[in-house]
Amino acid sequence: MSTPAEAYTDTALRLRLLGERFHPGHWGWLVPLAVTVLAGLLRFIHLDHPHQLIFDETYYVKDAFTLLRSGVEMNWPEDHNEQFVAGNPQPQDSAEYVVHPPLGKWLIALGMAVFGADNGTGWRFSAAVAGTLSVLLTTVIAQRMFRSVFLGGVAGLLLAVEGHHLVMSRTGLLDIFLSLFVLAAFGALLLDRVDGRRRLGERLAAAAARHGEVPPPRVMRHGPWLGWRPWRLVAGILLGAACGVKLSGLAFVVVFGLMTVLWDMNARRVAGIRHWLRAGITHDGLYAFVAVVGVGALSYLATWTGWLMTGHGYNRQWHATHPPQSWWEHLVPGPLRSLADYHRQSTQFHEGLASGHDYASSPWTWPFMGRPTSFYYEGYEDGAGGCPVDTCSAAVTDLANPIIWWAGTLAILALVLIWLGRRDWRAGAILGVYAAGQLVWFLWPERTMFFFYTIAYAPFLILGLTLCLGALMRFGGPANRRRNTVLVLAFVAVAVAMSAFFMPVWTGEMIPYEQWRARMWMSSWI
Repeated sequence: MSTPAEAYTDTALRLRLLGERFHPGHWGWLVPLAVTVLAGLLRFIHLDHPHQLIFDETYYVKDAFTLLRSGVEMNWPEDHNEQFVAGNPQPQDSAEYVVHPPLGKWLIALGMAVFGADNGTGWRFSAAVAGTLSVLLTTVIAQRMFRSVFLGGVAGLLLAVEGHHLVMSRTGLLDIFLSLFVLAAFGALLLDRVDGRRRLGERLAAAAARHGEVPPPRVMRHGPWLGWRPWRLVAGILLGAACGVKLSGLAFVVVFGLMTVLWDMNARRVAGIRHWLRAGITHDGLYAFVAVVGVGALSYLATWTGWLMTGHGYNRQWHATHPPQSWWEHLVPGPLRSLADYHRQSTQFHEGLASGHDYASSPWTWPFMGRPTSFYYEGYEDGAGGCPVDTCSAAVTDLANPIIWWAGTLAILALVLIWLGRRDWRAGAILGVYAAGQLVWFLWPERTMFFFYTIAYAPFLILGLTLCLGALMRFGGPANRRRNTVLVLAFVAVAVAMSAFFMPVWTGEMIPYEQWRARMWMSSWI
């Protein structure tokens, strides 16, 4: 048992706050690169198929085109998709009202700027990049969270072959960018967690060395201030970017802001700080608010640069006909007042969005994948289109890998028990992100929603599943580790085989109708 003096050495504090050092070695880079290459191959091969605008690409791809040309979204003629795909886009000369911020559409526009606007590779390229990077980030995050190169590879491989993530990575929609920014922000906060605990240990150890090997009472009352935290600032920028894709990113801002402060409070408690709760607010919380919310707000505002710098965007000149009424409105520049009114209209739109849709689904059904979204379906009869039999189907269905998705849902339930039983911070963090992506939608039960919204937290579902697989590997002690590892590998093999089975309905491959029907396990999937 260590003496109080020994408890405040740099080594002892680091061990208490951060645990044993993790050395992944060369495999720590080779495994993430391998699964990322696999993810890239699955996402980029035949990315231009089908050669048409599918599902909501009809909105976001054409918006991206006008952003490149005009800096803002412009209106389009009715039924203009075929003309657009044929390489003859003719947008109208009037601003369009859109409800989502512009960053995701700017990212789609980057691919179109490089590969052209008349092919699927151009308008889906950025989504494929985002999906591939998500696999890399998930692998590295899992490796560091679970201190295992093997488990990091498992998490990355599961996400690389998972159909929900694959379809969203091969479609020019916004949600894959939201998912990437949320995941990257989480990774930045993990780095901040390590950096903050390292600083806390170093400063307490230095105070102990200066005052007889034990920090003085005034230091142990609240603990030291840890200074500005660069990774927390990065997280704020990334969360602002997430909101710049879709405003549903605000739920992650709230959860991540609370989560990082709770991590700091716990670090001070573990280090022996007496008033750790108060110090977590005064020494960490206020600065975390500035970094996450303040910096995030500036980052979000930057995503509207095109709208602010041009004068012809929708509602851009609202302030010219609505002079300021109160004293504080005089302090706000006119374009920002116009932007605030734009957001007021957008909020009203989202709250009142209740139009029917064949593939709308309730959040209650998402954990069970009750109603996935059909992005594209084409039927062929009498051998048409190269169909080798009488009837064929080609489909792109946003359908998750059933083995991974349903096991992930069970893992979320298991994480609740793990967090309650062991107060495992990793389980709590994953549950927090899951709540931000899933539970928040229950606030608007009448709103039209879709299963593909869940892509925002899909990597965390797999992180939760990986945590449970790691617990399975340790079950029964070292004597059973080899047997349990075989069970984990068997699960991964079955999941990969399931992805191979469903691959045709994720990539639009033409298959006999009977084979397509064999993959529609529930009537609600059709």
